[in-house]
Formats: sequence, structure tokens, C-alpha cells
Amino acid sequence: MASPYCASRFQSIRRKSRVVSVGNIELGGNHPIRVQSMTTTDTLDIQATARQSIELAEAGCEIVRITAPNVRAAEALGQIRKEIQKTKLDVPLVADIHFMPNAAMEAAKHVEKVRVNPGNYSDRKKFQIREYTDSQYEEELERLHEEFSPLVLRCKELGRSMRIGTNHGSLSDRIMNRFGDTPRGMAESALEFIRIAESHGYHDIILSMKASNPKVMIQAYRLVVAMMDEENMDYPLHLGVTEAGEGEDARIKSAIGIGSLLLDGLGDTIRVSLTEDPVAEIPVAQDLATRAQKWWSSPTRSDSEIQENVDPYNFTRRSCPELKLGRPHLSVGDKQPPAVFVSTHIPTPDTAAIIKEIAQVQTQSKDVPVEGLIVRLRTSSEFPALETLAQSLVGAISLIIAEDEREKDDDLPPAKPGCVPLAWHPSSGFTEEAPLARFLAFCDQAGHHPVISLPGQELSDGTAALLACSPKSPIITLSPTDKLHTVAGYRVLAASLSQNQLSLPLWIRNREKDRLFPDADFFSARLLDASVLSGSLLCDGIGDLISVENLGSLDRNRGLAYNLLQGSRARISKTEFVACPSCGRTLFDLQSTTQKVKQATGHLKGVTIAVMGCIVNGPGEMADADFGYVGSGPGKIDLYVGKNRVKSAIPENDAVDRLIDLIVEEGKWIDP
Repeated sequence: MASPYCASRFQSIRRKSRVVSVGNIELGGNHPIRVQSMTTTDTLDIQATARQSIELAEAGCEIVRITAPNVRAAEALGQIRKEIQKTKLDVPLVADIHFMPNAAMEAAKHVEKVRVNPGNYSDRKKFQIREYTDSQYEEELERLHEEFSPLVLRCKELGRSMRIGTNHGSLSDRIMNRFGDTPRGMAESALEFIRIAESHGYHDIILSMKASNPKVMIQAYRLVVAMMDEENMDYPLHLGVTEAGEGEDARIKSAIGIGSLLLDGLGDTIRVSLTEDPVAEIPVAQDLATRAQKWWSSPTRSDSEIQENVDPYNFTRRSCPELKLGRPHLSVGDKQPPAVFVSTHIPTPDTAAIIKEIAQVQTQSKDVPVEGLIVRLRTSSEFPALETLAQSLVGAISLIIAEDEREKDDDLPPAKPGCVPLAWHPSSGFTEEAPLARFLAFCDQAGHHPVISLPGQELSDGTAALLACSPKSPIITLSPTDKLHTVAGYRVLAASLSQNQLSLPLWIRNREKDRLFPDADFFSARLLDASVLSGSLLCDGIGDLISVENLGSLDRNRGLAYNLLQGSRARISKTEFVACPSCGRTLFDLQSTTQKVKQATGHLKGVTIAVMGCIVNGPGEMADADFGYVGSGPGKIDLYVGKNRVKSAIPENDAVDRLIDLIVEEGKWIDP
């Protein structure tokens, strides 16, 4: 199936872009994905910045970005270059430019690439509401052409490349008032600058569409690719989730956004933005890049001609009417957040240990509970143990899914009143209609809810009819297959259900057999893998139940599942933090300050707090945030409610307390 933004959503086929050189590094075309990062030192501290650039290069960073907030900093780039060259390293440098065209003109003399942010470069951004007539809009474009052209001509003359990097939080008032705070606005903002560059015959351009919300980021990249194709543009893409934060949450958000696009064949260079030492970004980026290169070198093949009912540029939850499951009340469907199920590693006969494990997790995690439990059933002799669990866990969980691994599964125990309801799931899945019909009849007779694994292919007429006629709406999940990668399999399955007018709940599983990555360590094989698999589907509106399985700990399974839902903005269960990764513009220590803010506010479920080192992307990237903590000067902090600054120049030592006061004033504080 061809898509306007990628060759296929059912195969991993790399998008073909033009080749752009950044110094001695070529990217795009068939070249490997290039890994980038950014220094966090003061650019005017030449020795420190050179030293950190060297550390990044030695860690595997192929392109290093350095901020140039003014002309003095731009001039310093030449000295930084000389210090790096003393070590015989030839790593390309990128000047990061905001607001200062003069700094960009100077920086182009010293570095291999210049990054400009359209919303911050010669465009107006005062968060003003103003209607632009067509003639006024054109006048602004003419002004932009005048102000941007000198840099284009300078880069063309010196053989420099350029990244036109749109940030969701940096859209100009003109763009905002015409297109809104949308992926479309992001794409239009970038294309305006590309058209100016092309008018001068300049094509050494890399494009980025960054956002702190992976869902917005994914949509923006897809849209700009489709729009570029309409204008016969083929510029390479730099991928990244900006202001991702730190720790596991940041890696999840980054993997969701970057990994989802790589899986669809998009991306030529990447950065994983962490509020940590920038060297920590490199292995995560390398991990994602390596996997993508493997997908692209040997893509799975699909003969499917099925058409998806998905708008890749606008989020819409897949249609699924409410289905009530279990006791206490649990509902799944498109009006409900995806439900969290976990598997236990404890054998089913050891009921006491399972009950103890559930009790511990549920007591410790009342706001993020286990809603359903998956147990393995190996023989019919384990029926009594299953009944014990169903009796003992009433009030603790809502549903037990029995993963039936028996060789002969033609007998099911009857449902018992007053117990946790059972859902029955033959692990072998169904490829033929007769066994499926028999299983559905058994479930109906025994009073259990059916859970069905199906291959990622079009449903036969007979299978569709059986599912439609089932007395209880079956829960559907994917049978692992070598024919499709797992995300594609779920996409085909969702499309086939839609084609047959079957609005049945879909269960996204993260098991050993569902993995996208082959490695065995946690971050690459579990955290990043689950992020790409589940996150890409959730960001497409697919998924009514989610499970993370076989991590060795029921609590770990539960925690990662909720973190995946949080990262994809599918279910908010804790405070959401937006934190920039730091750079030479930062006016306070991002890492320590972010930790202080987290310690003070990390219990505020559903509240979003942004910690921004400076004003460059501050108000804009806080578009999704309830509160903002932004560096405004040395030792000074401004506080925001949304995009509105409400407190100015607060001493840094008092700022966290004042932030708490502000949250109290806005009625969003609860005591820990």
C-alpha cells in the first residue's frame, strides 16, 4: 500500500532523499543515519566547548551542534574549530541560530552547517492575535525573502549546508494566525524558507519538524514529506523529539517519535535530546539508527492491498464502541484510555505467590493499577488454580486472561458467579474458520470472554462473519508473523477489521515474540522496542488494551506500560515534564533544577510542567504545559501559566517555592 508520506505503512522501505554534505559527512540517499548531539557549555568558553565537542565525537557523535546566540559566540566558533583540529578530529560543526541573522552570517564562516529556526529568524513572535489579509501575508513573505536571502547566498558561496529546523513551540504569530498551532503550520513555516533558498538555486538543506509531543512531531514530519513531494522536493530529514527530558521517560518519548518515523522509512540523521550529559544521548541514538538500517536493508514483504482508515496527519482514535469487561467495572473503547494488562512470571499453580504479588503492586500503585492479569495455562489440571485466582482477586483486578497453551484446548471450565471474570485466549491463534467457530462456541457455553489472535492479513469472509456473530465482542490481538514487522501486522489487522465493519477492541502486546529489536539488554530490547511498537500504534489511534510482558517483575511490566501510554499521550497517569536538554544559552543548571522541580511536583497527576533553560523555545514549547519555569537571566527565573508570563525575575533560590505557590493559586496543587 502506497502512502502520501512513505512507500508503505506495511513495509519498512527507506525514503529516497537527495544527498547533502555536512563537511566530510554525507547524509541522505543511501548513506547511514547520522547521529548528532549538542554541546551544553557556554560557547564563549572555548576550551570547555571544544573539550565537550571532542568527547561527543569520541563517543560516536558524527555532527556536533553549538549554539551561537550572538555575534561574539559566532566568532568563537572559529577558535573552537581550531582547538578541535589540534586533536586531528574532523567532526563537522553546526551553528545553532535563533533571532540573530548577524550571528548566522558570521557563523557561516566557521562551521559546516548553519541551523535556523524559521519562527525565530526574522519572523515576528509576540503571541499576538492578528488577522492577515492575503496582501499583508505576501508582504511579510517578501520581507522574509529579503532578510533570509543574505544567509542563503553566504552558505551557497562558502559551500555550507543548512538545517531549516521548525519547532512546534517557535511558530511565528503570522503562521499561528493563519494555520494555528498545528503540524500544518510547522510544515508551512519550513517550506516558506525552503522556497526562498530554492529561488537562489540553493539546495544543501536538511529539514526538521521537532516537538515535545511525539504525536505532534510524527504528524508534522509525515505532513511535510507529503507536501515536499507535491513540490518535487526531496530534502533529507533530521529527526528528534525536543525537550524530551531525562531518564526513562525521555528515552520512551524519543523512541516513540524517532522510531515510529524510522519504521516508516523516514529519517537521515537523528538526535535524542536528553536533559543529561550529552554523551548519554549517543548510545540511544545509535541503537535506533542501527535498528532502522537493519529494517531498511531487508524489509519484510507484504502483498496486502488493503486500505487503512487512518489519517496520518491528524490524530483520530480508531472507532471502538464501549465494551464492559470484568469487576470492578472496566470498560474499553475509543472513549476510554487504553487499559493496562500485565503478565505474571509466576506459574499459575502458585496462586499464593501471584495473589501476594498483585496485592503488593496494587497497594503501592493505586493511581496506576493493574487492570487485567495474564496467566499461562499449560494443562487442564491447572483449572482449580485458575478458579482460586478468580475467587481471591475479586476487587483487586477486573479481568483475568487465561493464555491457553494446552495441546488440546477443547474443554473450558464454566464461569463462576462472584469471581473475577475470565477471558480465554488460545496462544496458537487462528488461521482457519472451523477451529475459530468451535472456540467461540466453547466460550459462549462456558460464559468466558473470547480473546483471539489473528495474522496480519485480510480477514476471510468466513472469519469476519464469525467475529460479527459472536455473542461477546472478541478482543483481537496479533499472531506473530515473519511476513510483516509487528507494527505493520497490527496496522493490517486494524484495517481489515475496519474494512469488514468490525469495531472490536485491539490488544497491543509486548512479548518476546513481538520484538522489533534483537538485542537482549533492557534499554534496546525492551524499553526502546516497546516504545516503537506500542507508541507508533497509539499515536495512530490504534490500541484499546496494552500489555508489557516477561520483564521478570509484574510491577516493572505495569510501570513500563503506563510510561508508554504517558509518552504517547494516550493516558496521563503522572506529572508530565517538558525539559530542554541544555545548551550554551541555558541560564541555570538544567539537570539539577529539573530534579528539584520533579521532587517538588512529581505527584501532580495530569499537570504538565516545563523547565526551560532560556526563552528561545520557552513560551512556545510550553504550549502543552500548564506551568513553565524559564531562565530569564543569570540567577533569575520567569514563571508562566501556559504561554503567559506571570512572575518575572525571581531569584533562582526561591523559584521552586514560587512555582508551588503559583500552582496553588491556579487550583492545581494537591498535597503529596
